[in-house]
Amino acid sequence: MIDLNARTAALRALWAARSVAVVGASDRPGALGRLPVEFLTRYGYAGRILPVRPGGGEVAGVAAYPSVAACPGPVDLAMIMVGAANVLAAVDDCVQAGVPVAIICTSGFAETGEVGEALQAEVVARARAGGLRILGPNCIGSVGVSTGQVSSFSPLFSGESTQLVPGGLGFVSQSGALGYGAVSLAFERGLGLGWVVNTGNEADVDAAEVMEAIAAEPGCTGILGYLESLDGRALSDLRRVVEAGTPIAVVKAGRSEAGAAAAASHTGALATGDRVVDAALRQFGIVRAEDVDELLDIGEAFASAARPRDRRVAIVTTSGGSGILAADALERHGLSLASFTTQTTAELDQIVPAYGSTANPVDVTASVMSDPALFDRALHAIAGDPGVDAIIACFCVLTGRDVDAVVSALSKVAGASGLPVLAVRTGADHLAPLALSRLRAAGIPCFLTPARAVRALAALAQIREAGERDLVGVPTVLVEPPGDHREGAVKAWLARHGLPSPAGRLLTAADEAVAMAARHGQIVLKAVVPGLVHKSDVGGVLLDVTPEGAPAAYAQVAALGGEVWAEEQVVGGIEALVGVAPSPLGPVVTVGVGGVLAEVMDDVALRIAPLSRADVEQMIDETRLGPLLSGVRGAPRCDRAALVEAVLTLCTLAVGIPEPFELDLNPIAVLPQGRGVRVLDAAYVPVPETHRGAE
Repeated sequence: MIDLNARTAALRALWAARSVAVVGASDRPGALGRLPVEFLTRYGYAGRILPVRPGGGEVAGVAAYPSVAACPGPVDLAMIMVGAANVLAAVDDCVQAGVPVAIICTSGFAETGEVGEALQAEVVARARAGGLRILGPNCIGSVGVSTGQVSSFSPLFSGESTQLVPGGLGFVSQSGALGYGAVSLAFERGLGLGWVVNTGNEADVDAAEVMEAIAAEPGCTGILGYLESLDGRALSDLRRVVEAGTPIAVVKAGRSEAGAAAAASHTGALATGDRVVDAALRQFGIVRAEDVDELLDIGEAFASAARPRDRRVAIVTTSGGSGILAADALERHGLSLASFTTQTTAELDQIVPAYGSTANPVDVTASVMSDPALFDRALHAIAGDPGVDAIIACFCVLTGRDVDAVVSALSKVAGASGLPVLAVRTGADHLAPLALSRLRAAGIPCFLTPARAVRALAALAQIREAGERDLVGVPTVLVEPPGDHREGAVKAWLARHGLPSPAGRLLTAADEAVAMAARHGQIVLKAVVPGLVHKSDVGGVLLDVTPEGAPAAYAQVAALGGEVWAEEQVVGGIEALVGVAPSPLGPVVTVGVGGVLAEVMDDVALRIAPLSRADVEQMIDETRLGPLLSGVRGAPRCDRAALVEAVLTLCTLAVGIPEPFELDLNPIAVLPQGRGVRVLDAAYVPVPETHRGAE
């Protein structure tokens, strides 16, 4: 469990307040200022409800007070629902009353432009000076589901049939309308929530901080969220939550590549926008859902405490079609079909008729399903196999009379084995109206299709692996950046940090090129022109230069108007790309297949520095570099270990240089086993603060 500091611990009032003041309350039916008072009463909130409005009186039958300071006893939470022009006075009133947290529901702040942004900044400054935390503004509020603390004005709670469904999941959303719409869908499917918070403009409290506070609540089994923005501090908060054992899944909106235009290198062009966010979330074990339905499906899986040991899955079905769909989905989501031992197969052969299948997926047939004892035996045989990490049981037209046997068998095997057991029921609700609720009550997540069950199981595997990974990374040491950004100077700087380059020098005349080519056999000539990063695009890189061709080659490169750099030509090995680019989430390290077509190939893996050795190994294997380094079609194995060390060295530079920069090593030659690596091309580009990438 997470230990909270005083600022974050104060956020518990958003769902566990002993008293709630509604500032700007109104007794007029239908008024927004009346709704929280009605909702708190309707849903059984046991704390004190304190409407605040000039003149006092009553609101919805509850005694009102002229100010927060005039309310009796301590006020744990205030909802500020006055006009934007009156919010500052309301904040002052809350500060005077010693309120720890206020929800500013009012709109008209940063979302409206510069004037609103200035007002928002003033509100936050006033609140912080008085020790008041602010949720919002432009915020629909929060809910403590189990206590009925509906400190919100969402129309969801006006519904005649709306019922709160308590559970162990938190739901945090930057969007109010979308967030409470998703909450309504969760309640409709019977998915229990414990804490619901809309963060609005996030002028002070943001979604990550709320998630951290919810994770500290006893009984929290996971957190779901909708995010529109993410920075390095928020990512760090989420990472702490996951490392402490609480899974998180989010829909992260905004998949544009807005930062690509500012990129000055191959690395910068490849490590932009949404793909950085996607890589960072995966790196730190935060599951990313594509839409609300998928998010709630993952929540179904989070509600169970069981986690897979690995990614090997057994599929049990009465339908060959369902088994095939599930197997296809396993491959798509990086899971695999478990291979049974001969003992397991032999036991299944005694249970499953010949017209069924004892290979995975296991088709137990309708005859086994009709005998609960046989179905139990089959499930326990599968769960007892050491090669099985999870079970997905797929049913199609499951009717009411089958539900008892299915629920009993699945719950028994889940309890006895400790494995995640997920059910799929592809059929209309009227065939078995109680199936979903009974499976959920037994702790068995249930899904409509095999693909949805597999996606949820993949989320469980992801969070389990994140908890096991070594994320210590590399130590942060202050590193002096290169003062000279020309290629030769950058390569000399890299060499001092353990990243060697081929022997090279600046040339001043053609005869020097001839002499160097004679000494090395073949050389490479490159143009050194200020501001020119992609030299090969303009003919500024010439390979295979011999003594005979050196004069003409020198003249061609010199004609580009800069200096001429020459170095020995490295033969053999695999060309890789290794680089660093800035982002709001931290320095992004890129590893992948290099060369002049790096951007076209787009075969790279991304991580946020610092990294562990395991991170780098995984990055290599995510790209074609993995098999290429192992040697293909008779080529020798290349020095993978040296590449790993080079990337870790680059990480040290990434976290040690305070200024944002792009460092592009493309290509870096990974030579045959035991010969190390050589940096063939290097570009270091300082990046202005305004061009540090997109969220």
